[in-house]
Order: sequence, then structure tokens, then C-alpha cells
Amino acid sequence: MIKKDKGAWAWVPVLYFTQGLPYVMVVTVSVIMYKKLGVSNADIGLYTSWLYLPWVLKPFWSPFVDLKSTKRKWFLGMQFLIALALLGVGLALPTNIFFITTLACFWMAAFASATNDIASDGYYMLGLTEKKQSFFVGMRSTFYRLAMVTGEGLIVILAGFLENKYGDNTKAWSITMIAAAGLMLALTVANYFTAPKYENEENNDIEKPQSFGDILGSFFNKPNIGIALAFILTYRLGESQLVKMAAPFMLDDISKGGLGFSTEKLGTLFGAVGVIMLSIGGILGGILISRDGLKKWMLPMVLSLNIPNILYAILALTKTTNIIAVTATVIFEKFGYGFGFTAFLMYLIYIAEGKSKTSHYAIATGFMALGMMLPGMISGFMQEWLGYGGFFIWVVIAALPALILLKYIKYPPEYGKKNK
Repeated sequence: MIKKDKGAWAWVPVLYFTQGLPYVMVVTVSVIMYKKLGVSNADIGLYTSWLYLPWVLKPFWSPFVDLKSTKRKWFLGMQFLIALALLGVGLALPTNIFFITTLACFWMAAFASATNDIASDGYYMLGLTEKKQSFFVGMRSTFYRLAMVTGEGLIVILAGFLENKYGDNTKAWSITMIAAAGLMLALTVANYFTAPKYENEENNDIEKPQSFGDILGSFFNKPNIGIALAFILTYRLGESQLVKMAAPFMLDDISKGGLGFSTEKLGTLFGAVGVIMLSIGGILGGILISRDGLKKWMLPMVLSLNIPNILYAILALTKTTNIIAVTATVIFEKFGYGFGFTAFLMYLIYIAEGKSKTSHYAIATGFMALGMMLPGMISGFMQEWLGYGGFFIWVVIAALPALILLKYIKYPPEYGKKNK
């Protein structure tokens, strides 16, 4: 058996970049793609939010990841399946039934991505000591977010460039999705070479639970689990809706209340600005929690995730298309996202502590996904009902439940703090 923490500087960035890329392709890039192919906001919000379902349901098959084979074999297999699914999207786009067929491919990618998450997170907790888990949470979060910015930024920039080159959005997005499949395949190969074989079938049996009932029972018997789950469900209540409508807001015509940006401009804005600010926010969050513990930074991080949403409301209400104002909004939103999500990750790791932590983490993140899926499903309808200005005001108000629950959740004040 390989010693814990070995090679972490190599495999943590690659593994979590690979975890983030399929998520952003399914959840965010699909939104931009369907918007450019003429799908309505209501349909985009509804159908792409259904793609969260595999993340919601993943606790029900997470025990199989715990009980069968090793985490490394699981995530390598799922990453290869994701590459095939993205290839399927690219090949299906030029057909007459592209909406149904591409949604089916995205569903396959979503299922494989959710399973990849289970295995990757289990591998992270199994392969690192508690001190290193805390230390690397910022890097883990950062590379996950860098993958998201790669999807929202570089991949969207490529699609915008091809739209301009060919004058055909369908062809442009078909080529883009095939290229994304190639990138996913390359990352799978990289994980094969960088991820050490921490597990073998013999020592893996020590951590395995006896049954699915044991896993569920031990999770739902955790102290104060009701309040904890309510907090998990509401932590991203505003963001879950913002993430669905931010791109349509920037792409929609000014006459419809949008900013009228091109695909390429949107990708450049998210890519160029987002990479830097997400990196700073995620790394800083990990360093501060490692230094001071989770308690000190929980409230500032919750606020940092939600306060930038006010800027989107201001943009929509004032109908400004000033590039400086829009860039400043993205700067604050991306930094706040990276910084604020770090506390959430540490809290989820805390909830998963104990036996069967791979499955318990999957259950916790399943509730997180449910908190993303349900609000996301209504986001398009809310936007069409309220307009962009009213919608973003609603997004700001949606931060209140998590702030209220913050005083009731319990965790060790110095959890995550690095020992001197």
C-alpha cells in the first residue's frame, strides 16, 4: 500500500480539474449552447436543471463505489464514459432531433460525472491525512473552479470563434463539443499516470460498510442532521438560480432586458477574469481555514458567495452594458464564488466524518445537488415572470435562509485548522 499524501501536489489538481470539467459542460455550457441554438429560457431552466438529478440520486449508488473495486478504477472508468458522452453530443447536434438526443447524452455524462465525483472525493479522503485534506481544500476547490472557467471561458470562446467563422451555430457547437470530448479523454489519461494506487482489494475491505442500510442509518443518526441538511439545501439557493440565468442575461438582446453580448465576448469575460479571481478566492479561502479554522470564516464566506449577486441586480435594473461595470460584477462574483465555496466544502467534509465517509460525503453532496436542482428548475420561469431586474432581486433575497440557519448549525470551531 502506498503511503498517504504521496504525490498529492500532482494528482489533486488533475483529479479535481477533471471532476469540474464534465460538471460545467453539463450544467453551464449546455445552457449557453441551447440559448445559442434558439431554446427558450423556460425550457433551458427546466430541462438543464433536470440534469442535476444524477447528483441528487448518487447516494443510492455510492455504496457500490464503496463496496466494489477501488476508487481509482471507478473514476478512470467514469471519465472515459464522459468523454464518449460529450462526443455523442457533438455528433448529435446536426440532427433534426438534436434537443432530445443531446439531452440523452448529457444525461449519460451527468450520471458518469456524479459517479466520478463519488470515487474522486472518496479517493481524496482516503489518500490524504486530515491535515492535508484541510491544506489542499483550497487547491481542490480552485482547480475544480478552473475547470468550470475553462468550460465557461475557453470552450465558449472557441464556440464563439467558430460561430463567427462558419456563420452556423450548430456546426460551431458540434465541433466545440467534439473538442471537449478530446480534452476529457486527455485528462483521463493524465489521471491514470498521476493518481497513485493507494488502495488494494485487501486493505479496502477495512473501510467498507456492511450494508446500504448501515450507511443510511449512520448518516441520518448524526447529531443535528436535520439542521445540517437544511443548511446544505439552502447554502446555494441564490447561486443555483443565478448560474442558470447569468449567461442568458448576458446573451439576450437589449430589447429583452439582456446585455446583448456575443458568445465570444461572454467566454472571454468569464475566461480571462474568472480564472484569476476564482484562483485567488479558492486558494485564499483554503489558507485562511487552514490557519484559523472553519468557525472564524464561515459567515464571511457565506456573505462573499451571495453579496455579489446584488451587482447583477444593479446591472439589470440600470440596463447598463458598460464593459467596466460588467467586468467588475464578474470579478466580485467569481472571487466570492471561489472564496465562499471553500467553507461549504469543508463543512461537507465534516458532515462525512467517520466510517463510510465516501458514501456519507456522497449523501451530503446529493442534498447539495437537490438544493441546486429544484431552484434551477424554476429559474427560467421566474425570470420570464419577473424580468431580469426582478429576478436578480429575488436571487439576492434567496440568500436569507442560509444566513438564518448559520447560527443553528454545529461543528468544531477549529475544524480544518492546521496543527502547529
